[in-house]
Amino acid sequence: MLQPPPAAPGMPEDEIDTPALVLDLDAFEANLDRMAGFLTNSPVKLRAHAKTHKSPVIARLQIARGAIGQCVQKVAEAEALAWGGIPDILVSNQVVGAAKLARLAALQGISKVAVCVDDAVQVGALEQAAAAAGTRLTVLIEIDCGASRCGVQPGPAAVELAKVIAASPHLIFGGLQSYHGSAQHKRGPEERAAAIGHAAEVTRRTVEQLAQQGLGCAIVGGGGTGTFENEVASGVYTEIQAGSYAFMDADYARNEQPPPFRQSLFVLATVMSRAIPGVAVVDAGHKAVAIDSGLPLVHGRPGLHYVGASDEHGKLLVEDGAAPPLGEKLRLVPGHCDPTVDRYDWYVGVRKGRVECLWPITARGGMG
Repeated sequence: MLQPPPAAPGMPEDEIDTPALVLDLDAFEANLDRMAGFLTNSPVKLRAHAKTHKSPVIARLQIARGAIGQCVQKVAEAEALAWGGIPDILVSNQVVGAAKLARLAALQGISKVAVCVDDAVQVGALEQAAAAAGTRLTVLIEIDCGASRCGVQPGPAAVELAKVIAASPHLIFGGLQSYHGSAQHKRGPEERAAAIGHAAEVTRRTVEQLAQQGLGCAIVGGGGTGTFENEVASGVYTEIQAGSYAFMDADYARNEQPPPFRQSLFVLATVMSRAIPGVAVVDAGHKAVAIDSGLPLVHGRPGLHYVGASDEHGKLLVEDGAAPPLGEKLRLVPGHCDPTVDRYDWYVGVRKGRVECLWPITARGGMG
């Protein structure tokens, strides 16, 4: 159930009900502009990843700055964006199950939709769903470019799968999905460059082998916030699928050379207890902020350290002279922005200390 918003336009930031997901609009817009500027004179286009923001509002802001469309990971996310007017959507993931495939094919009536496969069984199921809907679906082959998660092996195996797609009456072979997710947070720039160098080379060879069979790749997609400069420089990719760049998080900040974007996303929390000397407790624990990539940081308060979480509590260690009073509002930098966003129904957009806008997180909790 959609919860009522924790704030109203014009309200001072320190009156926002907590925990709340706060978006610093100046930093957020600067991030969108920086990515758009980086790609302005490049043949590579941005297909921003909506698994991060889950919002047609933000998708529209990215498209207004030149993004050609959006990526999602789930059919439910694709539905939320399509119903929100986003015209070009790639499910950069495999979709399995007749019900989900029927929903995906139905979206083709209101949006241009594509999806990924890594197995001929998936191709057959997609063909049936598209035929039943009386439509054609664009299908990309995901190759394993080094992440060892999903993806057919690059080279001949990918070529054979492309032939199956191309021979299907209701499917269109659209190209390759080559995303190296684990490379995004390799701490050293040399490690990231080496990982993407390998990914780009196996992708290039696969594109060449497909061309030898008369199969062109309209899309070669991949790249993320931690490596997008490497993919663009490779000359192999046509689309970059960065998502976190709009918000950033503490884990990206741990890279030796963090991505060139500002922290714009925060969880606003209230100091709710000072009963123990040297400790402060805020109302933001496991249910308010994701800790799968580490604990959050306390923004702008070097004497406060978030050291532990329980369901509804976040424990802060307090250095001498840094003790926050009861009721003080603190900005927390989440360790991982994507699953943190998924805990909330609303973005509270703040500029210069006041609430400017409220945006619903439309695809929150999209599990299917």
